[in-house]
Amino acid sequence: MSGKNIFETGLDAVAANFQPQTPLSFLDWAAGVYPDKTAVIHGDRAYTYAEFNERCRRLASALSKRGIGIGDTVSVMAPNTPPMLEAHYGVPMTGAVLNALNYRLDAQGLAFILDHGECKVLLTDKEYSPVISKALSLMQGAPVVIDIDDALGDGGELLGEMDYEAFLAEGDTEFDWTPPADEWQSMSLNYTSGTTGNPKGVVYHHRGAFLNAMGNALVFGLNSKSVFLWTLPMFHCNGWCYTWGVTAVGGTHVCLRSPDPKLIFPLIEAHGVTHMCGAPIILNMLVHAPDDVKMTFANPIEVATGGAAPPSAVIEAMEEMGFKVTHLYGLTESYGPATYCAPKAEWADISLEDKARDMARQGVRYPTLFEQAVLDPATMTPVPDDGETIGELMLKGNTVMKGYLKNSAATDEAFSGGWFHTGDLGVVHPDGYVEIKDRSKDIILSGGENISSLEVEEALYRHSQVMEAAVVAMPDEEWGESPCAFVTLKPVATAVSEDDIIQWCKDHLAHFKAPRTVIFGPLPKTSTGKIQKYVLREQAKAL
Repeated sequence: MSGKNIFETGLDAVAANFQPQTPLSFLDWAAGVYPDKTAVIHGDRAYTYAEFNERCRRLASALSKRGIGIGDTVSVMAPNTPPMLEAHYGVPMTGAVLNALNYRLDAQGLAFILDHGECKVLLTDKEYSPVISKALSLMQGAPVVIDIDDALGDGGELLGEMDYEAFLAEGDTEFDWTPPADEWQSMSLNYTSGTTGNPKGVVYHHRGAFLNAMGNALVFGLNSKSVFLWTLPMFHCNGWCYTWGVTAVGGTHVCLRSPDPKLIFPLIEAHGVTHMCGAPIILNMLVHAPDDVKMTFANPIEVATGGAAPPSAVIEAMEEMGFKVTHLYGLTESYGPATYCAPKAEWADISLEDKARDMARQGVRYPTLFEQAVLDPATMTPVPDDGETIGELMLKGNTVMKGYLKNSAATDEAFSGGWFHTGDLGVVHPDGYVEIKDRSKDIILSGGENISSLEVEEALYRHSQVMEAAVVAMPDEEWGESPCAFVTLKPVATAVSEDDIIQWCKDHLAHFKAPRTVIFGPLPKTSTGKIQKYVLREQAKAL
């Protein structure tokens, strides 16, 4: 045999046969194929794909005129409105990195993110001016601030040098953006809770965003007739990449500032919504909406939910209203959804209770994820698919983050052994479906938000009357999980109530991170003095 490979001789990658993958290409395609089709709806306003494309190019042009380009960060503090969606295209068109901010964070957390990500320009909805104003005062740097003055917003003041629409007017609709020279180029920066309480900056690249957007279209059945209602925050893993996935098929984005059932049901009816996403709390919110608000729909509406699986009663109620639920699993580090509980034909013939049990599993890998496995973290060998042997769920592929910004130690740890370690412990069932059993890092998943138990504990330890504290996840019908604090007061402590502790946490943390339940008493410990959190978790479940 010859050592020469005839298929690698004279067959090179050139401009004609190779282009870097980027989700920005979806907008060019949609604007070319469906220029007059409605792309974005927000209240009484609607933009065609041609107009949407022009607005994104204007944003890119205006940013470029301010010197924004490769290596720069542009942050956006906004709900699900056109400016946030436009930023998902306009910012990376310049080569810069988009940092969509979690509007539920407190000023200190936002200031850390803006400084750590070295934000150069901040687009901010004026409704969040109180917390942004404080965050800016805490920052080391000073970004250019552009205000978003949305007519549907609620109050606030203008903080920046100009309004977003005026900023767009500085831009050119013919801005000539080019794909990245390398599809590995950074595109997006999202922050997730770290085990120390400080958030970690997760960096996405163009290739991963392109692939996960396509994975969403395949798994969720998106097409040009799809109408997607934004009940999922776009800051969540860039809207789980649906910000790009809906555009990839020429679907319609229906914006929504706040997931209120009084708005959701009428929007579904008015616009013929076919798809929506959200944490289980969104489903629970719809199920328990007042009777005069609820509607039932003849055509099925696809709903994807992630995090804690919704209980069977919620699934049954959703189906009665005309919704079809799909359970997804993923992390910020995996561009959002990485696995899904692929529906089976036999589910049509089993009880709702059995169906809900099967749907609660995290399931199988996305077709755009290279590999998933449950491995023994000590030996890195697969666990048997017996539904009982516990290992750590690990992922591998192009839809796994580049790494953590300015944190090589955490990146190396996350990628040790050639896999991304999710930190979630689970089993593999005989049919190959994965089911998560526990979280090894004690992260609490509440309403789709990651809450670091250590961050809450740190706040508790700062209370003058607290001697010891431990925080674990507690089942919560509304939020999926909520923080439950176990507190030992100092021997000479004055009277402290549950409400006092909760209010203390709200004063020192973002409100959603504060515990909803506080239990006073001694904490169970090992012989070496380590708090036994697994005992506390069982106690919390029994409450």
